[in-house]
Amino acid sequence: MQLSNKTLIGLLFIAAIILFVPFLGNVHLFDWDEINFAESSREMIATGDYTRVYIDFQPFWEKPPLFFWLQSLSMKIFGVNEFAARFPNAICGIATLIVLFLCGKKLFGKKFGLLWALAYAGSLFPNMYFKSGIIDPWFNLFIFLSLYFFILYHWKRNGFDQVNLNRSLTAYALLSGLFMGLAILTKGQVALMIFFLVMGVYLVMNRFRFYFGGKHVLLFLLAMVLVTFIWYGYETIKNGPWFINEFLKYQYRLFTTHDAGQKGFFGYHFVVILIGCFPASVFAIRSFFKTKTSTLFEQDFKKWMLILFWVVLILFSIVQSRIIHYSSLAWFPITFLAAYTFYKWERNETAYKKWLLPLTAIIGGIIALLLIAAPIIGMNLDKIEPYVKDKFARANMEASVNWTFLDGLPGVFFILMLILGLIWLKKKEYAKTRIALFGGTAIAVFFAMALIVPKVERYSQGAAVDFFEERIGEDCYVHVLGYKSYAQLFYTRTTKHENNNAYDQEWLLHGPIDKPVYFVTKINKIQNYKDIAGLQELYRKNGFVFLKREIP
Repeated sequence: MQLSNKTLIGLLFIAAIILFVPFLGNVHLFDWDEINFAESSREMIATGDYTRVYIDFQPFWEKPPLFFWLQSLSMKIFGVNEFAARFPNAICGIATLIVLFLCGKKLFGKKFGLLWALAYAGSLFPNMYFKSGIIDPWFNLFIFLSLYFFILYHWKRNGFDQVNLNRSLTAYALLSGLFMGLAILTKGQVALMIFFLVMGVYLVMNRFRFYFGGKHVLLFLLAMVLVTFIWYGYETIKNGPWFINEFLKYQYRLFTTHDAGQKGFFGYHFVVILIGCFPASVFAIRSFFKTKTSTLFEQDFKKWMLILFWVVLILFSIVQSRIIHYSSLAWFPITFLAAYTFYKWERNETAYKKWLLPLTAIIGGIIALLLIAAPIIGMNLDKIEPYVKDKFARANMEASVNWTFLDGLPGVFFILMLILGLIWLKKKEYAKTRIALFGGTAIAVFFAMALIVPKVERYSQGAAVDFFEERIGEDCYVHVLGYKSYAQLFYTRTTKHENNNAYDQEWLLHGPIDKPVYFVTKINKIQNYKDIAGLQELYRKNGFVFLKREIP
């Protein structure tokens, strides 16, 4: 029996809620990005200023405000906590799966729509990031929708009549501009750069045989400008151009420099996508090669997705900062191409290649090994610790974390589903293969996020976060030394300092302070501060050193 569109959307909605909402508040927010964004949203509520972004109650010009508005609304509903900080991305996960279903259905039918949604939900990082509190899931969705509606505009304008295009050219141009405006309000003008780069490459590949109306270009720009004016225009009118100028300067620096600890090799993002977007990444490779296409729009949409993939990968390989989620927009074309591979297999329009089996086994085996090894390593850290040279990492291992063999169940389940998937792949039973691999990955990630991630967090930052939470309500200053963190702001629920000297580290360490000051540093940094007069060490725990300076 054929299920209706409404029924399928309803089932996707329920499945997405089950996958993305539980355990959102099960673990502390992670430095830097998660805590940074949650703190900015908390300070929006605290200041009542929703037009300017702050961090430590100082102007923070690195990001536009749209995501912080979403987080602030969530915190108004659920309180200032981890669940509220991550809930907007759970909503994004629900929206993304439904969008992929509707886009896929329009292109190739309901089955393909479900397959695309399954490929996205059932791949490693795409699934995990809907349980995070970072900006990129919404940013990526808005860029994809802007590009998607532009493609539909192009098809209607240039005679791709195989798809039911029931909206006017004006509507498609406005929708594309609307979502581009939202993308810019989410993370900045890099969204427009990606859009123009993709369109430019497409124009070159088509030898400039691609036509659009000047009126529709103006409508696209008008919609985009009107949306972005909500913030860019209002902020400039209200407070002058300084904040916007600093924001634009930061966006330029982002592409020309790297932050400490964020530099990597040129092929970093290729490795991230191959492993992090498993299993979709493996099956997508098959569709990078020439395949039989039955319609012009099918061939064209695949071309757009390939261009989007290469633009994102090359652009963010050029950017000097190497951060996992910088290339996350590529998850849309990767999951499309994976779904497309299965689609062509089932229609006997693409040949199965034997190299897919060992490649799937190798990458899947690495992931399974990591999932199974986590609790085993956790239960035997005392045996591993002497071989760890980094002093801070070795001290992290002293955290009291209760690992059990049950924590290995996500890994055991994953490897069982991997084996089943490989068996069915070899037999060319593609429907069973995709259920085993994509479904198995989604379920394994679900339980790993509940069982493993909270315990890993205890090693990396647990002692520091506990200390910060103990300072809530205490009339004091809390500051970190020798490393970058936002945890002391969010987890102490800091308020705006009446004394501006509180933002000066030298004053906090040596000046005539008016409140007690607590400092947190790392065990491998303490030698830089141990000779400061009046600085008393309270205790050390799991690699962190906790200090206090009383009022002189």
